[in-house]
Amino acid sequence: QVQLVESGGGLVQAGDSLRLSCVASGRTSSNYAMGWFRQAPGKEREFVVSISTNGGRTNIADSVKGRFTISRDNAKNTVYLQMNCLKPEDTAAYYCAAGTYDYTQSARYRYWGQGTQVTVSS
Repeated sequence: QVQLVESGGGLVQAGDSLRLSCVASGRTSSNYAMGWFRQAPGKEREFVVSISTNGGRTNIADSVKGRFTISRDNAKNTVYLQMNCLKPEDTAAYYCAAGTYDYTQSARYRYWGQGTQVTVSS
């Protein structure tokens, strides 16, 4: 069993940056691919970014390409989501997830965190 805890969300203005962290506990997550998803009120959960087990490959949604970056530090059992040039459209609850591969589909991930809220004002 793996527990994931996100942090780093908050209230920011358009154009600001935030860095989200996801710390894994329980079983080591170094052998898991990781992903970040987000869900706004009234909308379905959508893929944001994902990273392979060793960090060698990343997948980025077109909506955040050029602004968001995913990285991981396996020694710290932590994955990061660096968000730059934030837009009001980025407002959502952000969730990290662990799975076998760096999927882009939320249903493919085994473990999920509780989420952290990101709100971007215009």
